[in-house]
Amino acid sequence: MPAPILALADLRLPTRGALIGLDLGAKTIGVATSDPDRRLATGVETVARTNFSADARRLLALAAERKAVGFVLGLPVNMDGSEGRRAQSTRSFARNLAKLTDLPIALWDERLSTAAVERDLIAADASRGKRKAVIDEHAAIFILQGALDRLRGTAKS
Repeated sequence: MPAPILALADLRLPTRGALIGLDLGAKTIGVATSDPDRRLATGVETVARTNFSADARRLLALAAERKAVGFVLGLPVNMDGSEGRRAQSTRSFARNLAKLTDLPIALWDERLSTAAVERDLIAADASRGKRKAVIDEHAAIFILQGALDRLRGTAKS
C-alpha cells in the first residue's frame, strides 16, 4: 500500500524517530535529517538528480540509514497561495515516492526558503560557487526545521 501524502498537521508519527526533509530542485535534491527527538534539522547531502528511480533509491537508502519515520517535502507554493508547475511536479514526485515506501510523506509550504537561505549564505560571505553547491541542502534544513518547529508547536505564525 502506498504511503500517505498529507499536510504536516495530519501527519501521525511515533513519539521518536528522525524525519527526512527534501528540497526538490530541477537538477538536485537537498536532503536534511532531524535527530530522533525531532528538535534539530541538519544537512545530509545534495543528490544530483538523474532519473526518478535512481533518485528515489538514494532517498530511501538515506531514510533507512537514519531509521527515519517519515519525509517532509518542501512544496513550492506561489506567494499568493496558488500552485504552479513546480508544486505540481513536487506533488507528482511525492505520489511516485509514496508507491515505493510505507513512510508517510508530508508536504510543507516552502515559500521563501531558498531566498532566506541565500540571504543567510550571503551574510556569511559565502562565494557564489559555495552558495550554489550548498543551497539545496540548506533549503532542506530550513524546510525541515520549520516543520519540526510547527510539529512541536513552537513555530512563529
